[in-house]
Amino acid sequence: MNLILLGAPGSGKGTLAKRLQEKYSIPQISTGEILRDNIKRETPLGKKVKEIIDRGELVSDEIVIEIIKQRLNESDCKNGYMLDGFPRTVEQAKALEEFAKITLVINLEIDNEKVVERLLGRRLCPICNYSTNTHWENYSDICPKCGATLVKREDDTEESIRERLNVYDKKTAPLIAYYKERNLLKGFNCDDTPENIFNNVVKELN
Repeated sequence: MNLILLGAPGSGKGTLAKRLQEKYSIPQISTGEILRDNIKRETPLGKKVKEIIDRGELVSDEIVIEIIKQRLNESDCKNGYMLDGFPRTVEQAKALEEFAKITLVINLEIDNEKVVERLLGRRLCPICNYSTNTHWENYSDICPKCGATLVKREDDTEESIRERLNVYDKKTAPLIAYYKERNLLKGFNCDDTPENIFNNVVKELN
């Protein structure tokens, strides 16, 4: 099964994807993680992307589409995959149709103010990418998977979060209408616990 996860930054796409990955043994493909990894390793792509981001611009569709096309050709995608962070625009969605067939588009629905609250409390593991939140019960600064100290992403400031939400509303929200017209969209209220959201999605997939 080939899935797309839609939702504003902080809606829980990454957390849900990791749970689905464990259950169905299909890879989570996050364009954001691919780009950040290239920036960290200072690859030619990473340097090019960093220059674009430093100018406050968005990475072009051409670059992102080529990254996804190459990734879907890798062997671990033969039995399915989850796209997290792609497509971001209707133009990207149309390009995706040329080389991939999507089974279901999962839309995580959440109020923008709730997103701001969530992202201000988000903490990540710099070693294994484990994600948690200071608002959750039994929160700890220590990663339960590898023991590293959790950190806050540099761009998780209120100003940056609201700007990302504005970009999402303008460019990505139209995807909801696009996939609804194609009868591929299923919405889930994600103002709930990660466990309940996961269980509701699994029921739909089953």
